[in-house]
Amino acid sequence: MTYSMKLHVMLVFMAAAMTVMEAQTSTSGTTPVTQQVLQQVTASLQMYVDPLPQMPTIYGYSMRSGEPFSVNLTIGMYQTKWKFHRDLPPTPVFAYGLSAETATFPGPTIIARQGVPLYVKWENHLPDQHILPTDNTIHTAIPTMGGVPTVVHLHGSVHPPQSDGSAFAWFTRDYKEVGLMWTQTTYKYPNIQPPGNLWYHDHALGLTRANLLAGLLGAYIIEKPQIDNPMGLPCDAENLHLIIADRSFNTDGTLYMNSTGNVPEIHPQWQPEYFGEAITVNGKAWPFLNVARRRYRFRILNASNARYLNLSLSNGLLFCVIGSDASYLAAPIETTTLVLSPAEIADVVIDFSNSTTPCIELLNSAPYPFPNGTATVGTPLSKVMIFHINGEKVTDKSTIPKKEVSYANVTMPEPSTKTRYIVLYESTTQSGEPTHLYINGLRLEDPATETPKSGSTELWHVINLTPDNHPLHVHLGMMQAINVTELVGYQQFFDCMTQLNDAVNCNVTDHAVGKTLPLPDYEKTWKNVVKIEPGYMTSIVVAFKIVDTNQTYPFDATAEPGYVYHCHILDHEDNAMIRPLKLLP
Repeated sequence: MTYSMKLHVMLVFMAAAMTVMEAQTSTSGTTPVTQQVLQQVTASLQMYVDPLPQMPTIYGYSMRSGEPFSVNLTIGMYQTKWKFHRDLPPTPVFAYGLSAETATFPGPTIIARQGVPLYVKWENHLPDQHILPTDNTIHTAIPTMGGVPTVVHLHGSVHPPQSDGSAFAWFTRDYKEVGLMWTQTTYKYPNIQPPGNLWYHDHALGLTRANLLAGLLGAYIIEKPQIDNPMGLPCDAENLHLIIADRSFNTDGTLYMNSTGNVPEIHPQWQPEYFGEAITVNGKAWPFLNVARRRYRFRILNASNARYLNLSLSNGLLFCVIGSDASYLAAPIETTTLVLSPAEIADVVIDFSNSTTPCIELLNSAPYPFPNGTATVGTPLSKVMIFHINGEKVTDKSTIPKKEVSYANVTMPEPSTKTRYIVLYESTTQSGEPTHLYINGLRLEDPATETPKSGSTELWHVINLTPDNHPLHVHLGMMQAINVTELVGYQQFFDCMTQLNDAVNCNVTDHAVGKTLPLPDYEKTWKNVVKIEPGYMTSIVVAFKIVDTNQTYPFDATAEPGYVYHCHILDHEDNAMIRPLKLLP
């Protein structure tokens, strides 16, 4: 580790020691809940007794004389109660909705039309105190007059910096207090990118993990009938979201989040990952869905804070993947397994007419932390939901296209392409407990070092020097991984990097020469999240332009407050694994 990095870590530790006694958590003075108690609560919940709900739909456009027009929406954030399971009492949550009475967990699904701008006024109606613990020893939005800081990020969207949901643009109830970068109540979403699946969620400084855990998330679709309709995919009642998120519950039904950190003398509450004991889908723990013997389209979002999913169907039925994140594929891909990191979306078709069994479980086999952590097989965490298949085959006019979109394929970068090395670090105690995570040894508040030109394409070599897989998310940019190469002589390279923090001077090209991992065919399109394998260098093409038309942005992408890129394990993002991204003209 360089002198400046060592000094920075020392200063952070000193600051933590000074503030640890005054750090505020919403569970101050309570007795910590044991994992055994949480597992007992989970074990008491019978699986497959609640029907899968679908969230309310809000259209982000209006039709006049057959043409779509822009609309203005007002969507609020409310404290309400949500029934996660038949045998749990209603649970206090934070939720999005058009009103307190209609707010849901997850929030309403917003359906936008490609090329039709949508204007959303986001309102904060949350109480003075958070319903979950927080930790002021990490870089956190701290209001002086009470309230829960929030700000909304439309994940995967191409939009101006002022509408990105900067972590520093937070605001409390009725805009009583605002962050340094807050400028407006209404966000503009141009919807100028290709059709696909997005989602919106909270992005407040140092509070993302708690605010999403409390419920501030929802789905967003950009439709383009000229592309969508000719494919003939399942629609209407056979076109459904599956928003998967793990949660733990206290004995009184409230959401559990740890109140004690893994290194409490540094961070009294923060822990490196949150893993819930129950799997919820659309806000229900282990729900069921009755389906006909026909094709269904499922837009599957992993909205967990830190949990990866390795999904499969219990009778071996195939997923036909038609899209990944916010883009269609070039052609459908059939697979028996589907690995989704936090924040990753898979758009799939399942043909239940081919089932040889009357019921099919959706299963998960991903260890946690991923990829080398605790096994889920044989535990409740290996189950997600169940499909009950009704009767005989029915008439099904839907199809699966042989070809989808031509712009999904990436063009290999030219030798002259701007290249960057992005290095992921984890700071630990002498006993190996994580205390902070960094990108290139820097924090969010440090000056931007990634300054791509608007309209350009760059090649990022992302080097993972931590034990975990990290889902990398770049705001505004669209990404495709093209190569994943093992680092040989890893310890030598690791030691050099912790001293110099310079991949070139540490001869990365001599180390990134090991075996290569195959890239899943179902991820070969323009994505918003790319998985970064530990001990490997993942090479990613990052486009800062509209990928289907190869055009530059029709807004000033160089304006303040700029953008960010970060790990989408929310506990990592909140504790320094996030960096500013400033575009140049």
